[in-house]
Amino acid sequence: MRGEARRREVVVLSVIAAGGAVGAGARYEVGQLWPTGSSAFPWTTLGVNAVGCLIIGVFLVVVTEVWSVHPLLRPFFGTGVLGGFTTFSTYCADIERLVAQERAGIALAYLAVTVVAAMAAVTIGVAAARRALIGRRR
Repeated sequence: MRGEARRREVVVLSVIAAGGAVGAGARYEVGQLWPTGSSAFPWTTLGVNAVGCLIIGVFLVVVTEVWSVHPLLRPFFGTGVLGGFTTFSTYCADIERLVAQERAGIALAYLAVTVVAAMAAVTIGVAAARRALIGRRR
C-alpha cells in the first residue's frame, strides 16, 4: 500500500512539474511580448497575475461545478500551468526593486493594486463561468 501511495505522489508531482513548465514558458513569452524596463511600473507582471487569477476562477467552476474531469487535470492545470504562469515571486521582487529605487509609494500602490486586481479577477472569473455555464442549464 505504501508503495502505491508513493507512486501516486510521484505521478501528481510530475504532472504539476510538467504543467509548471508550460505555464512558465507562457509567462516568459508574455514578458518577451511586453517587456518591462528596470525603472518602469511592472504592468506586465500585474497583467499576468490578474489574467491568471481570472482563468483560475473560471477553471475552478468548471472542474468543481460543471464537469467531472480526470483527477490529474486540476494539479496539472490549476497548480502547474497557472502556478507557473502567475508570478507572485516576481511581484515581490518588483516591490523590492521599487523600494530600492526609492519609489516606496509606487511599490505600496503596486502591492495593493495587485492584491485587489487578483481578487477581483477570481471573483469575475467565477461569476462569469457560473453565469455562462451553469445559468444556461436552468
